Amino acid sequence: MQYDYWLNRWKKGEIGFHQNEINPYLRQYWQELHLSHGSEVLVPLCGKSHDMLWLQEKKYSVLGIELSSTAVQAFFKENGYSAHHVARGKFDHFEASGISILCGNFFNLNKDDLINVRAVYDRASLIALPSEIRKRYVRHLLHILPPAARILLITLDYPQSEMMGPPFAVSPSEVEALYQKHAEIRLLTQIDVLAQNPHFQERGLSRLQESVFLLTLN
Repeated sequence: MQYDYWLNRWKKGEIGFHQNEINPYLRQYWQELHLSHGSEVLVPLCGKSHDMLWLQEKKYSVLGIELSSTAVQAFFKENGYSAHHVARGKFDHFEASGISILCGNFFNLNKDDLINVRAVYDRASLIALPSEIRKRYVRHLLHILPPAARILLITLDYPQSEMMGPPFAVSPSEVEALYQKHAEIRLLTQIDVLAQNPHFQERGLSRLQESVFLLTLN
């Protein structure tokens, strides 16, 4: 999963993928999951995303998983939390005010780690991974999630030949191929966003679409 690549980007502060604002699709579509307050939400490859704060404010329990200790420590420090830290199995576990982050390798997660998870918020996980790793990521996620868990998935799609990822292009047809045997797939919205992203135009893109999916596992 390009471990050194991501660790080095966090160490160097090369984190243009980090959003300082709450993702608007999270605000608009989270209610479609019909999730009870207090439910645990998994945020894979969470970085120091402010979206975890929004979920916490909406009275959900947040469980992040992140490879970089730099990102994890920055999240708690920058938001004024003094996190409790313990080593737990293959992870360093940080927790404060209803937000827990496991620092370590996503592929070391097991079913026991996610036993209370009822939903997943995936804004920057699937699109952060190259094609061969995406397949492995989805297989592992489906293996460890409890039955009937729901996933709010946000993807980008563009001609992959026009730009090297990350973020990588993930088309709706790929989402269907990855998940259709294991989940009900509902496309919530699909928007052309190239005009709102001049930095992607500068990188040579001729098309850029964002899609939001609600997946309900069988």
